[in-house]
Amino acid sequence: MGSCFSVRIKAESPLHAGANSKYGSKNGKDFSNSSSKISSPSVPLTPRTEGEILQSSNLKSFAFNELKTSTRNFRPDSVLGEGGFGCVFKGWIDEHTFTAAKPGTGMVIAVKRLNQEGFQGHKEWLAEINYLGQLYHPNLVKLIGYCLEDEHRLLVYQFMPRGSLENHLFRRASYFQPLSWNLRMKVALGAAKGLAYLHSPEAKVIYRDFKTSNILLDSNYNAKLSDFGLAKDGPIDGQSHVSTRVMGTFGYAAPEYMATGRLTAKSDVYSFGVVLLEMLTGRRVVDKNRPPGEHNLVEWAKPHLSSKRKILHVMDARIEGQYSLGGALRAATLAIKCLAMEPRFRPNMNEVVRALEQLQDTKETGNIKNEALQNNHRNSNNGPKYDDTCAVKTCNGKVASSPMQSASPIHG
Repeated sequence: MGSCFSVRIKAESPLHAGANSKYGSKNGKDFSNSSSKISSPSVPLTPRTEGEILQSSNLKSFAFNELKTSTRNFRPDSVLGEGGFGCVFKGWIDEHTFTAAKPGTGMVIAVKRLNQEGFQGHKEWLAEINYLGQLYHPNLVKLIGYCLEDEHRLLVYQFMPRGSLENHLFRRASYFQPLSWNLRMKVALGAAKGLAYLHSPEAKVIYRDFKTSNILLDSNYNAKLSDFGLAKDGPIDGQSHVSTRVMGTFGYAAPEYMATGRLTAKSDVYSFGVVLLEMLTGRRVVDKNRPPGEHNLVEWAKPHLSSKRKILHVMDARIEGQYSLGGALRAATLAIKCLAMEPRFRPNMNEVVRALEQLQDTKETGNIKNEALQNNHRNSNNGPKYDDTCAVKTCNGKVASSPMQSASPIHG
């Protein structure tokens, strides 16, 4: 959590509905039709008050003392990470009653506690409830409940044992095994399905903060999108875009959004292309510690991606021999399409999902299920059963040393 908070700008988050609103883009192309059959409850289109958001969410309202007990009084050794929003603590609750449980029993949770002086944090806290209280999909992190009591603002999440994709790609600790090619493609597909759902008619949400630290992994390396503090409802009344302050993380934000403040679903597609490129290369999108000419990943890698001779020079050396040249080229071609400078030339997320599914269906990938089980076995021998350095996001804080900072916040 820590590092990802430090690189993200705190934005004005929407206080209105994010699911099943009855509107679409001007040309019908900005939002893809999700193949997901998961439906969301109908919610009002107009902006909603804090009370309306809390009342309409399908979440448990926790008492502060319940969460205090479940986290052992927010003890320092329960800290999973910290950042601009506040701290995240590990806790335990009964899986049936949701009451506090003894450590090591019941359901493991991650409790995010808001810094009391942060007004912007309150707005993002409310945005999380607004979206995750109504949107349900296997590739979205589960928000279990919240606490609003006096000055206390907390969020209670499903605990993600494998932490963030960022840690698995960029951390070098012994218990973070480098993700194999197969698992990287599995994570890419899961994250793509999550974005496709957000862009679907059931949700019509622009995520606006797609990056490796916001992609969490469960014990079987299933990807789940987290942190909806910057999410926005899609365009309404026949508009083709949403005009908003430019916010997000430098390197991941689409160039047209940074230049104009015009936000569309294709802005998320660009961000997906950046993350896919990070997964292929094992490099951060911005890394000032690299040699001159290699600081910006997209600019450095793009000329190599379409060449059979050059592509192997940019692929992550840690997965050498795990993929075919054809598989690497197909994944790289998809990244190039997502990174097109003109939004209209980018695929929608349903097309991205189909491309990744086709890549997995070929003989260019192995048995992903068995690979995940093997990785679980390796990690059980090399580190903790639960990755206690990660929960709701990439987290460093007091638990582990912070990885090298790369991307920078975008200030509007």
